[in-house]
Amino acid sequence: MNLLFRADSSSQIGLGHIMRDLVLSQRYPDANITFACQDLRGNIIDKIPYPVHILKSNDPKELIELIKAQKIEMVILDHYDIDEVFEKQVKEETGIIVMSLDDTYEKHYCDILLNHNISADKNRYSGLVPTYCELQCGSDYTLIRDEFKHEKTISREKVYDIFIAMGGADTANITPEILKTLGEGLRVCVITTTSNAHLNELENYVNEKKNITLHINANDVAKLLHQSRFAIITPSVMVHEVLFMEIPFVAIKTAENQNDIFHYLKEHHYDVREEWDVDTITQLYKS
Repeated sequence: MNLLFRADSSSQIGLGHIMRDLVLSQRYPDANITFACQDLRGNIIDKIPYPVHILKSNDPKELIELIKAQKIEMVILDHYDIDEVFEKQVKEETGIIVMSLDDTYEKHYCDILLNHNISADKNRYSGLVPTYCELQCGSDYTLIRDEFKHEKTISREKVYDIFIAMGGADTANITPEILKTLGEGLRVCVITTTSNAHLNELENYVNEKKNITLHINANDVAKLLHQSRFAIITPSVMVHEVLFMEIPFVAIKTAENQNDIFHYLKEHHYDVREEWDVDTITQLYKS
């Protein structure tokens, strides 16, 4: 099967779409896989281990032309700027299988809908998708990277007290704010990427702190998490991985598309916060 993923990454929108699509691609070991991406600032196109077609725009006509030229049989759309109208145009003009990823309960015109969040409720898609649409929702479909599955089989010494991962691009630039509230007696591991528009600011701050280790574009995130006693993350895809590794955590909401997981975690009595404050870490270490 000729399978096309349509997703983007950048310093503004983050890296999560591409990262989860790379995990999803492993479900199709026999497919001829390609990606279609815009060349946006801070993207991680070079991290995609498949052929990538560079799009000039997010115009459905350009994607449809690519689908026809490459004889694509199934397209996976993972993009907040691709809506029901866009999907319907692709479906009607190509006739291929359309799969859409969603985590905010939007309307979709697709054959398959995947919401892999642990909080996903397929009943909420009633009236939002065609009646024939196959709904893949919840923990049975959660996308966990192989590195975490492998890491969980290994015993590790705890090297860090705190693990901080506020998204590869940290669009809210919350990492420095968190670091400024942590005592120098804590050993801290921070992960980020070169897609972080505030990377220079972060590097300058960390250079003065011997207790903080900054990992940029790390290939061993699962190991670093496993070596940590506690994690500070966003209520996003990272939650699935932290829960899988059974690491205590607090999740700080930094974007509206995190609302669903945020409320799910809150309802299930996990520690979630609307914002970080100077007393948070003190409260956590007292508990």
